[in-house]
Amino acid sequence: MRAQLARIDAVLVQAVIAAALSFAHLHDIASAAGQDGWKAWAYPISVDLLLVAAWRRLRTGDAKAAGWCWFVIALTASLGANVATAGLLDLNAVPAWLRILVAGWPAVAFLGGTLLAHSAPTSPTSTEEQPVDPEEDADDPAPEPLAQQDLTPAPAPSALPVPTALVEHARKVAAEHHTRTGMPIDTPTLRARLGVPAPMADAIAAHL
Repeated sequence: MRAQLARIDAVLVQAVIAAALSFAHLHDIASAAGQDGWKAWAYPISVDLLLVAAWRRLRTGDAKAAGWCWFVIALTASLGANVATAGLLDLNAVPAWLRILVAGWPAVAFLGGTLLAHSAPTSPTSTEEQPVDPEEDADDPAPEPLAQQDLTPAPAPSALPVPTALVEHARKVAAEHHTRTGMPIDTPTLRARLGVPAPMADAIAAHL
């Protein structure tokens, strides 16, 4: 337990130190770019909040492309300030392009934060379990009411009226088929040879 607490404390202390240094670097860049007073302190807060919002979107699993996009933008702003204050940039003579970037950052951060906070969530995927209503689940296997069922029995094939001449012709076709193949004719073949509907073919086959 103590070892676990020690690891947590070490990670927390490291995170606080890193955040404080990054915060200070962003403040120094904003101040050098002409954003004095409270505005210089607002810039690092804006960058860190955008990082947190993007990371939260990545953790939730919704719209990860947008989450990665704004996470990279905020991380670039933070890392850029850290590198720029490492002696690579004269804070007393900040170039015009950096002043433009710093001045335009509030609009960029506002856009990113708004999109991350108010983008519509994705629809549930097929792997997610959907809530099941016990009442609906119980109603699914219920039989259809008798009033809605078709209780009219289908007529038997032999009950259909078949002309005698058609039966005689069918017997000749069946005899020819048996002579040629050595097997009795089946109903699908009889139907195809006579060119009649399936119920009529069944009725003729019943008379053979």
